[in-house]
Amino acid sequence: MIKSRLEKFIPSRELKNPHAKVADKEKLEDERGKVLFGFTLFLLSESMIFASLIVAYVGLRALTDDWRPPGVSAPELSGSVIIHSVVLVSSSLVIYLAERALSHHKFTQFRFLWLTTSIMGAYFLVGEVKEWQHLDFGLNAATLGGTFYVLTGFHGLHVFVGIFLQMLMLVRSFIPGNYNRGHFGVTAVSLFWHVVDGIWVVLFLLLYVW
Repeated sequence: MIKSRLEKFIPSRELKNPHAKVADKEKLEDERGKVLFGFTLFLLSESMIFASLIVAYVGLRALTDDWRPPGVSAPELSGSVIIHSVVLVSSSLVIYLAERALSHHKFTQFRFLWLTTSIMGAYFLVGEVKEWQHLDFGLNAATLGGTFYVLTGFHGLHVFVGIFLQMLMLVRSFIPGNYNRGHFGVTAVSLFWHVVDGIWVVLFLLLYVW
């Protein structure tokens, strides 16, 4: 009964017949390759959006004389910023270990590491919101405010989406036979998370170190 309810809210081709043997392995691999290619294009498109925002930020900062309004200080490289940044970047290692555990059919270890990754991402989001609350400038504070909040907010949105997808994969891991034909969903979410973490490294250097 639980399985039927999960199938209703979390559709998956893998649930249609989890115990069926694949007659044509080459066809299956070709299908997975096409899906992976499509997902890679999606990640590239998201990366291009971030790249355009970053280029705009660099250009505006380099060419704008009144980058910081009078009496407004730039974002500081505080201890809390360093901590929640390290936590987010470290989560890439944790999610890699989770994916590796799943490939060895260690479901308990996979769920623990996968959930840990989500918690680390949530910790980052909480730290980012707290930082916003202590800044002395808002979104309308000249070029500084607009670019800072757009970059960090757009990245935070991607972290939130990543956590949501991780929770979805975690729930699916409790469905019997869900990963009999592979775990592309987990791989895709893991790739997405690595990209999000990598982008934050770039933003961290631009916003707090430069």
